[in-house]
Amino acid sequence: MSRLPIVFFGHGSPMVALEKSPVTRTWNQIASSIGKPRAILCISAHWQTRGTAVTAMAQPRTIHDFGAFPQALFDVQYPAPGDPELAARVRELLSPMPVNLDANWGLDHGTWSVLVHAYPEADVPVIQLGMDLGKSAAEHWLVGRMLRPLRDEGVLIMGTGNIVHNLPAMDWANPAAAPYPWAEQFNAAMCKAIASDDPQTVIDYAALGDAARLSVPSSDHFLPLLYVLGARHEDEAATFEPDFIQHKSLSMTSVRIGAA
Repeated sequence: MSRLPIVFFGHGSPMVALEKSPVTRTWNQIASSIGKPRAILCISAHWQTRGTAVTAMAQPRTIHDFGAFPQALFDVQYPAPGDPELAARVRELLSPMPVNLDANWGLDHGTWSVLVHAYPEADVPVIQLGMDLGKSAAEHWLVGRMLRPLRDEGVLIMGTGNIVHNLPAMDWANPAAAPYPWAEQFNAAMCKAIASDDPQTVIDYAALGDAARLSVPSSDHFLPLLYVLGARHEDEAATFEPDFIQHKSLSMTSVRIGAA
């Protein structure tokens, strides 16, 4: 079995689930180039936990974890099966770290808003990994490193979030507005570090000062990137598509690492 790539998707607004756009077409093209994996392990910005957890139910529910959006978004269902055996394998790989086999969560919009475009048939088993709030950035990266063997077992490891994610600073009325200089600086610095396989710069992102503080006012949307980088092997090339910032402070940059 060939080694699968890893992908970080810049997922943006939940409304992306209803869109047909260059972004969603690119997501579909990424998935098509990878092919149909045996299963998907997703690290979503929208599931932070006390301790590490992994969804272990046979049929995860579609979670509509957002507020004032059109009814059409609440009507979206992504009925992919779960994979309890893969959940057990994740716990095995992360041992001796305690891992809760979760039976309550499901698939949140950070996962299904991407997968409805990437794998619209919903016929690939999907599990989610919860991000432990107690872990440092380096420890999140290390969890990704411990999960790296899954890439050789037919499992697509994907993260969903945003490199730059500052909602209060967004220009909601103008998605095409020029990015803030700090947003452009931070996104470019992270992409440069990823392209040169320099994960330490990404782990130490806060060292970029005000650009980091404004681009990552809370870590939830940034941390999934660290899991993806942790699962990277040496000398694997990274590509960035799509790669732009919308609404001045929301990076839609996606990162694919490794060959199909």
